[in-house]
Amino acid sequence: MYRFLLTPRWWVINVFTVVAIPFCLFMGSWQLSRFETRIDTHEQQQEDASGAEKAAAKPLRDLLPVTTETSGRRATATGRYDTEHQLLVPDRRLGDRTGFYVLTLLRTDGGKALPVVRGWLPGDASSKADTAKVPAPPSGRVTVTGALQATEHEGSGGVTASGALPRGQLGMISDASLVNLVPYSVYDAWITSSQAPGALRPVPPVVAEGTGLDLKAFQNLGYTGEWFVFAGFVVFMWFRLFRREVEAARDLALGLTPDGLAAPPPGPRPDRAPGPEDSDDAERNRSPSATA
Repeated sequence: MYRFLLTPRWWVINVFTVVAIPFCLFMGSWQLSRFETRIDTHEQQQEDASGAEKAAAKPLRDLLPVTTETSGRRATATGRYDTEHQLLVPDRRLGDRTGFYVLTLLRTDGGKALPVVRGWLPGDASSKADTAKVPAPPSGRVTVTGALQATEHEGSGGVTASGALPRGQLGMISDASLVNLVPYSVYDAWITSSQAPGALRPVPPVVAEGTGLDLKAFQNLGYTGEWFVFAGFVVFMWFRLFRREVEAARDLALGLTPDGLAAPPPGPRPDRAPGPEDSDDAERNRSPSATA
């Protein structure tokens, strides 16, 4: 009854099943490990962030380039603010309110400029009434202390990538977007100042990408369930095909056709003309009385 398992068709089915099930289990376990790693990294990031607030600030050059370990660390830089190139970063949320960042470039002693977010204000960056509250940057030589942040990109939260912004506004904090606005080179990083003057409010540091419980983390958890479901589906389909083959073999052994009717008795088929072999069969099957 199980001889059908040795047919080429079932060889292919069996090989596919044996390969697919471990593969699905491996991929599901890998996605689960990715989710667990993100949880551990998130907890470590929270511990590092709380420790970074109390740790002493380090010079900017000691923390570059920005990595998941240095993102959010307190950094210091000394230089002069470029008062002619103060920019507003619109549509940035702080809590449940929408406002804008006030960004000023700090010309450091190393020659490059460091984007410094001096603070946040509620309101519209295109409104003169709201922008009138922005305090002027200090003149002379200053030392800025703040949380080091990685360059933003189009996938970062709050970024305006359309490019159709009024003069004096910036949609994305990055050296690539600033290089066309200022006549000097810019660091591939920025800091959010811990001291906000006037009506400005300090901007909290952003958690480094890939270290928090964001949408990608829960996508890993969803993929884990999907791969395990795929493994169960492969087992279910193999068992279903196997049971159908067994039932078909049992029906044929009982002389039943697939539609449930009894198989026709041996003899000449009505759909073809009788041949010599049919005459021989009739002669052999004739009874002795008929012969007599």
